[in-house]
Amino acid sequence: MNQSIKKGFSFGLTSGVITTLGLIVGLDSATGSSLVVIGGILTIAIADAMSDALGIHISEEAENSHTAKEIWTTTICTFLAKFFFALTFIIPVSLLALPTAIITSIIWGLILITAFSFFMAREQKVKPHKVIFEHLSIAILVIFITHFVGDFIRIFF
Repeated sequence: MNQSIKKGFSFGLTSGVITTLGLIVGLDSATGSSLVVIGGILTIAIADAMSDALGIHISEEAENSHTAKEIWTTTICTFLAKFFFALTFIIPVSLLALPTAIITSIIWGLILITAFSFFMAREQKVKPHKVIFEHLSIAILVIFITHFVGDFIRIFF
């Protein structure tokens, strides 16, 4: 796989999963509203995907070591991956009761992170369990923190 595609895909997938999980867990804790959670997912899928794509675009330009084609490939792949993976979380929220949808979304997100971490570790010829543990630990930390932030907002605001 082309390095620019790999960079955009990996950034978009990881950011799409972790950002969306944090958002939906926090919004659920704060509001308990499926409509608010779906609105948040759509907002992340559009605004944050564009923001991340522009951020990686500018970062690649700042390195001053990539061709215009490489930069645009990374930019587009970042946007598409983040957009697509964020949107996948609408499915459980649309079809299931919100508490079940949140648990399903967490499981889905952790499966995506685990699978991608496994393939990345194999490609780098390092032990997958260490990479998976590191990446899942960060994702789970985000989930816990955003849950408690949502609780704080619900209680105090």
